[in-house]
Amino acid sequence: MAEAASAADAPKVSRLDRRKARTRQALIDAAVRLIAEGRGDRASIQEITEEADIGFGSFYNHFDTKEQLFQTATEEVLERWGQLIDRASAGITDPAELFAVGTRITGRLGWTHPDIAGFLVGAGLAVLDIPIGLVPRALRDIQAGQAAGRFTAPDAEIALSAATGGMLGLFRMRQRHPERVTETTVDRLAEAELRLLGVPAGEAARLAALPLPPIEAW
Repeated sequence: MAEAASAADAPKVSRLDRRKARTRQALIDAAVRLIAEGRGDRASIQEITEEADIGFGSFYNHFDTKEQLFQTATEEVLERWGQLIDRASAGITDPAELFAVGTRITGRLGWTHPDIAGFLVGAGLAVLDIPIGLVPRALRDIQAGQAAGRFTAPDAEIALSAATGGMLGLFRMRQRHPERVTETTVDRLAEAELRLLGVPAGEAARLAALPLPPIEAW
């Protein structure tokens, strides 16, 4: 009864608000597709609205510039994926295992979520500058691993930059030569990145071979 009363008391979203939300999401989805296709830098606002199938003037009801739209799209994609990994790795306390799980799940984007992998390739190393999403979570895990003595790499941000470059390179290789990138390839990358962080070879191999937790649909 209490839940029913709470639902009844919740403010109702008007039809106009729902339409605005759909339009905004259509613009974000269009931005993600354009970046994934490598057309983000060249796309005009006219092309963005055509991709989103909305009127040109509707763009300015939600964003001031295309740069603001692309920034928002990048943040939303990275944060949403970061939250999915958080839920998949809930209960894991070892920072080295957390890093391995996040790396191995993300590395599989090439076939589980190719649109997101393409988006990340299009965004490139600029993802390192995004204050939410995957990068701050990975940095958190590296720093926690340093504090716990699991990682011996002296500079967490340099290690993160190297790991990010390796992942983006893997995505690009998957796009160009999909037959050469398998789950084993991803796990070997995770193992190599753990060793880069200072994890002994045998332990890195063990962590990279653990069963992966399930991850929910995007």
